[in-house]
Amino acid sequence: MEIVRLRTGRRAEMLDITDRLQSVLERSGVREGVLVAQSLHTTAGLTINENANPDVRHDLLAKLERLVPHEEPFYRHGEGNSDSHLKTSFFGPSVTVIVSEGRLVLGRWQGVYFCEFDGPRERQVAVQLLAAAAG
Repeated sequence: MEIVRLRTGRRAEMLDITDRLQSVLERSGVREGVLVAQSLHTTAGLTINENANPDVRHDLLAKLERLVPHEEPFYRHGEGNSDSHLKTSFFGPSVTVIVSEGRLVLGRWQGVYFCEFDGPRERQVAVQLLAAAAG
């Protein structure tokens, strides 16, 4: 297992971490198997989505803010980040990506994103590689 450390710069943002995950994979020497990446935070998740056009990230964050606004009168959680916990649950804490021939198997326009909902902060993503049995 390896920890990828990140620094986010805004309250809500999506950081493309595909290259960082590929680097972990390359250092491992695993050629076939799966990579599991997991956010170690309750207010930040992971997702796979388009990485060609930054407008997609903008649109996702804008729609999410409209669906789950930062402040609502019915939130009970006293830290002022109830929306961040909800958004993280919608995205989920982890992604699993197939590994083949030493590369992450992603579609042409796909990337892996760290989704910050309560930044800016120092963040960590745990990465575990599971090698396929030699056959």
